[in-house]
Amino acid sequence: MSIRILLADDKSMVREGMCSLLEKQADMEVVGQAGDGRQAVELAEELQPDVVLMDITMPNLNGIDSTRRILKKLPKVKVIGLSVHSHTMFVTDMLRAGASGYVLKDSLFHELVEAIHSVTAGGTYLSPKIAGVVVKAFIDSEDGLHESPLKNLTEREREVLQLIAEGETTKQIALELHVSTKAIEATRRKIMDKLDAHSIAELVKIAILGGLTTLEK
Repeated sequence: MSIRILLADDKSMVREGMCSLLEKQADMEVVGQAGDGRQAVELAEELQPDVVLMDITMPNLNGIDSTRRILKKLPKVKVIGLSVHSHTMFVTDMLRAGASGYVLKDSLFHELVEAIHSVTAGGTYLSPKIAGVVVKAFIDSEDGLHESPLKNLTEREREVLQLIAEGETTKQIALELHVSTKAIEATRRKIMDKLDAHSIAELVKIAILGGLTTLEK
């Protein structure tokens, strides 16, 4: 049987390129494509793929939180993080969320194929370029992993923070999350208190440092 794969990346050209290459593999089938994190969660529930290839920085809901939501509902699905970022925090946060692998986007295609085979066989996979960095972080850190500045935020607070950082207004966020503007304002105040932030600019900076969003478009 073919390995059923869901591609999640906000850049359509990247998705189409990966899809074309993966479809040439005799034992792989791309069953769906998602352009943002929310869509990735919805399609994962609908299609129940064997593997999700998850971009880390996506609009509406980032890859880390998308991974966490997918695996909460579909624990047997294997998620491989895809990113241009090799910083330890991005890698460890993705692994904390439950990902079975992490591949850098500048890797050769055969490495991605190897990662897919590894995770579907029950193993894990880290790009060779970052494996050493992760091991060093494990040795250097007291608990083996670098702490994210967002570690004390709830799932909803992380969600609201990402949308704020992406430039959405209180009204837009309230409509998108189906709550009142007062609820969003209250959540924003809680976020600012927890992060000791005193302006929206500070929130945006922290969101970028925490991997929720990026300056890249």
